[in-house]
Amino acid sequence: MNTYTIVEKYAAAYSRDEGRLSGKDDSQSSIHYPTVFLFIGDKAGDAIEPMIRVNERKWDNSAGVMYIHALSRNAVASATASGSRIVRLVLPVDAGHAPDKSKTLRRDVHRQFHEHNHERFELNRVLRQVSGDIAEYGRLYASFDRIHLAIITMVDDPLNVLVPEITLLADAIFRQSFKSVQMDLYVLINEREQAETFGYASSAGVAFLREVDYMQSPDYAFSAPLHVTEDGISIEVTHPASPLFDLVYVLTDKNERGMSTFAEEDNYEIICHMNLLKNRKQSSSGRLHEMDNYNNTSLRNNVMTESGRLGYVSAGLSKVARPNHSIALAVLYHFYRGLIDRMKAAPERTPAEKLSWFGLDPQAIAARVERVVPDEERLSDMNGIMTHNISFSQLKRMTLREAEQALFGSGCNAYFRDNYEQVADKAFRDLPDGELLHMVRERLAMPADTSFYQVYAWTNEADEGDSVWPLLHSRIRDAGRALETARAELEQKYAETVEEQSFQRVPLLDKHNVRNFIRCFFNTVYRRKREVLRLETELRLYRKYEAELERLHEIHAKHVQQMESLEETLRDAALMSIRRADDYIGQNIMEYYERVTADIMQEIEAKRGPGTFGEERYMGSLARLLEQGTDALAARLCEVCRTHILTAAPFRQTFEEELLQRANVMIEYSNQEVLSKDELFKKLYRMLEEHAGIHVRLLDYTHEHRYEEKYFFGDAMSEFMRYALGEEETSRIYKLGCVHEQRSSGVEKLNIMGGFQIEDLLYYRNGKMYYESYEQNGYQFHGIRSEVLPPIR
Repeated sequence: MNTYTIVEKYAAAYSRDEGRLSGKDDSQSSIHYPTVFLFIGDKAGDAIEPMIRVNERKWDNSAGVMYIHALSRNAVASATASGSRIVRLVLPVDAGHAPDKSKTLRRDVHRQFHEHNHERFELNRVLRQVSGDIAEYGRLYASFDRIHLAIITMVDDPLNVLVPEITLLADAIFRQSFKSVQMDLYVLINEREQAETFGYASSAGVAFLREVDYMQSPDYAFSAPLHVTEDGISIEVTHPASPLFDLVYVLTDKNERGMSTFAEEDNYEIICHMNLLKNRKQSSSGRLHEMDNYNNTSLRNNVMTESGRLGYVSAGLSKVARPNHSIALAVLYHFYRGLIDRMKAAPERTPAEKLSWFGLDPQAIAARVERVVPDEERLSDMNGIMTHNISFSQLKRMTLREAEQALFGSGCNAYFRDNYEQVADKAFRDLPDGELLHMVRERLAMPADTSFYQVYAWTNEADEGDSVWPLLHSRIRDAGRALETARAELEQKYAETVEEQSFQRVPLLDKHNVRNFIRCFFNTVYRRKREVLRLETELRLYRKYEAELERLHEIHAKHVQQMESLEETLRDAALMSIRRADDYIGQNIMEYYERVTADIMQEIEAKRGPGTFGEERYMGSLARLLEQGTDALAARLCEVCRTHILTAAPFRQTFEEELLQRANVMIEYSNQEVLSKDELFKKLYRMLEEHAGIHVRLLDYTHEHRYEEKYFFGDAMSEFMRYALGEEETSRIYKLGCVHEQRSSGVEKLNIMGGFQIEDLLYYRNGKMYYESYEQNGYQFHGIRSEVLPPIR
């Protein structure tokens, strides 16, 4: 999972949870009777998971809703929707896709279904299993007297030729467990997807619409041996003369004005809202606050013509709500920026103090040298080295180097090599690799006023202003010069004669004088040799730490680059989400939430102290997180934002309060351009109406039997809802209703329009010529005789 996916998942989860209407100030609606969604056709499978997500957001008891997907045998392998409440109803048919279609595809699907009598037993078994499973959700529903069956199909899917058979088989089986079954058909038309196969797809769509017109006629009757027992005995399923469905809804991907700016999921939300209107469990608060509740019988009667022909229904949905997805990403970005600002804001330090922070001050280096180079006490042991028998008179005119050779040969050099040089070299080599790296890593893991931004700057040779390199190089040069001086002084000492040395001489006591010289020799020459070794070791340590500082810079340069890359990703994600939001609803999100996030961070620090965000309960060590990659840091940022930032008081405002404050965030309060609450409500009200355009294109906007109802979903007692209902009352010529939901996150408006006929659809008018031409060219679209279908209008 990459960083963008992580932050999108976080924003989507926040938006989903806020829209689920289950927060402290929100409450979800519940459906009264059990509901089953039956998706017919291979293409309809794409609608299942979005439909589930919508229902989960809106319905408190959505966990009891069942979903059935009736699909062809050759589509089983590619079906993606899965879950405990998703049941596959595999039909005994093969439905080729558009490139492989035959001239008789729909007719062949119908024929295959009726020929495989023995395979229909499996359909019976699956539907009975669904009926039994519903009973397990008894505690979620107020009543089991009725079941609502919503059939969803794509208009051009060849399997919808079996809509009557599958629907009536499900109806017959469900009636054995429920007193009544209310069935509605939702026909989805996706004109954009028909671009390449517009001729055949349009013809198949028109064919299905003719069949729907037939199914909805008052004299529609059906009888077929669809019931099949485990012993292979077939039983007739009959439907007496009457419309098959309570209502048929037609939803396209274009609205009345021909625009297709809305998302495909909007049609699923409309289906969810229509089912909620028909099947809503009334709460005590709802009965107190609601007005003109939905009446299905009234709607059905009003979309029926005087001749008794049942009209079709469509709808449009709009919403004004907090743009929670954009808000979550804007807050995430500003929280991250706040962390960066805090990390960069370190107290001023001198170069010496910076080196000291790394443990590279002279005292610390000297202490390390002393731990590596053995102390001077071992020099006293050199007095025990065997000497050659030589008189002082022979020694006194020799140089110290000659005297050492005469007295000890190579013994002193060997002793110093074994007990000092080799011991120091081993101790140096035993120093841990990356000692400085480990120390810095541990220091950065602690909440403090120094971050890897400072480490990066201090170790940057290209920036001498903040860098420790000039002072470090100066100290290395000083150490080098000191070493050269010590070596020169040692050579100079070796060149001196024994006679020039200051030690006690006693006449006539030759051996005593030799011993005194030896003590003097060790104290002067080998103390100098140890000093040279100490300075060599100091220089080696500087070189070692010099390399480690270079490595530190590489590591933290990468961390800084990772931080910059993540900042760009977060900013782009926030801005992209804001661009997708409505221009008005999405205004000033970055500016407003920059202030809100900064205030919340300051409040947290005021309560818990500076450096709070470096504690483990918050972000912990960002350097440690970056070692795992930017994905780990992004995930932790999302977690902290959800837990500590997005739960703060400013995010519990009503959507009207939040939008009003955000709209005015760039305006001084003394400015006359400040947006008033009434002006805001007026704009929101107009937006709701403009965006709730009906999702169907008709030849005539004002067709003769047009009937409309409009419903608000939201808190009936909120200021905005009272304003909106008051505005509607002034000039309405349609039924107006309000579904009370105790929530502060937004308001939705559902516009329902019905009474049109199949021939009023622009889709039908445009596709009719393809349908007629394809039939003339030998295509057969129907499983039943064309003569029984209504005439082509």
